[in-house]
Amino acid sequence: MDPLILSSFRSLNLMNTNIELDVKKAEGRPLNVPLKAPFTIANSSLDKVENVGIRIELSNGCVGWGEAPILPSVTAEDQPLALAKAAEACLFLKESSPVILSLALKQIYGILPGHDFASVRSGVEMALLDAVAKSIGMPLWRLFGGVSNTIITDITIPIVSADEASKLALQYRKQGFKTLKLKIGKNLDADIEVLKAIRKVYPDCFFILDANEGYTPKEAVEVLDKLHGMGVTPILFEQPVHRDDWEGLGYVSQIAREKYGVSIAADESCRSLADAKKLIEENLADVINIKLAKLGVLGALEVIELVGNSSLDLMIGGMVETRLAMGFAGHLAAGMGSFKFVDLDTPLLLSEDPVFGGYEVSGAVYTFTDASGHGVFLCWDDVE
Repeated sequence: MDPLILSSFRSLNLMNTNIELDVKKAEGRPLNVPLKAPFTIANSSLDKVENVGIRIELSNGCVGWGEAPILPSVTAEDQPLALAKAAEACLFLKESSPVILSLALKQIYGILPGHDFASVRSGVEMALLDAVAKSIGMPLWRLFGGVSNTIITDITIPIVSADEASKLALQYRKQGFKTLKLKIGKNLDADIEVLKAIRKVYPDCFFILDANEGYTPKEAVEVLDKLHGMGVTPILFEQPVHRDDWEGLGYVSQIAREKYGVSIAADESCRSLADAKKLIEENLADVINIKLAKLGVLGALEVIELVGNSSLDLMIGGMVETRLAMGFAGHLAAGMGSFKFVDLDTPLLLSEDPVFGGYEVSGAVYTFTDASGHGVFLCWDDVE
């Protein structure tokens, strides 16, 4: 068996890797949902989700659901390309003879290889694993290890004015969110004003800063220095510099940890197992942010296993996703229990919820039920 598949199945703790898949139907469709307000980060801005929903039905009647999130500047695919690649993978699955799950996943990786098609691959992998979990009557959080059936997420404040940021912070405080993740990186002075405004209305919140590659190394250190002067220490500073600026990332990480006691997370800089190895071996970050759309499900499990054998910590996040993909990531995080930071909040930013069933939400707490598989579904006829 391919080393990637073998290692990933060890992480999955599947009852039986010889589970056979006989795919009866498979299809991808656009999954478009408006946001409550524009979601602006350092390198892009969205006013709606334009993802791809994936449905796979087995001959035993079990249906699995997946989602391929599309985020400009991060995922390589746009929606038309994602739909085309999803159709290619779905056609292959429908026309294939029944095969064991491990072989099906290996074949899908062959059709959708590497980072360029990781988002679509993750959606197909989600749907296959969901269908298999339903076939054996097991919720995904148990399939992923069963450590817990709950997670506690942060909540994101995008790049907005200081006044709007303070209103959002106050709203999230009332809803019970303890950790605010602030999108920064477009304008250093404006970022500091936003931090000051939030500090006034929610002085005891925990801060995660996410620059989405927006700063130079010098600017990133300047932010930390100004926050230090304000008496503010973020619990995490995510992707402060460009993803390919390895030297700059290492420079910021060293100063952050030694002078300010702040951990640095690599997000966009970790798009493969090779990237994760470089980050660990060269001590370039303290945390690696796992996103299924960057790595695929199996690729993510490989990186999780690697980081678990290192001194680094794990974070789990997402693109801008519905409860379908975000819920799958939540099942993984709860079941494995190995993530220090959880950032799975974007369904809370959508103006509509196209997903039925699934986890229960109480403020920052997501609770996953004992329903088999993912526990969610789309009304397929309503998906354009």
